[in-house]
Amino acid sequence: MVRHAHQTGRAVHEEPLVPNYGEKGTGPKLLRGMVLAIEPMITEGSPEVVLDTDGFTWKTKDGKRSAHFEHTILVTDGPAEILTAFDM
Repeated sequence: MVRHAHQTGRAVHEEPLVPNYGEKGTGPKLLRGMVLAIEPMITEGSPEVVLDTDGFTWKTKDGKRSAHFEHTILVTDGPAEILTAFDM
């Protein structure tokens, strides 16, 4: 299930896990210099996901439609810097 964002560093997935939901002020403290992958997912049905046989594609367990988007951000003393920004 994609319920968390995560820090990215020497490894692709590092602690802390950052919830995509919750109450303000209850998640982990974000510190200047952290690089996070923020990756919300919305699904029509089950939030459970499974890895496809191609070894790359993630699908919902019940086969219903979903949308998944990711940005990599840098935590700064001011507003976060979006490292993966692009013009649409």
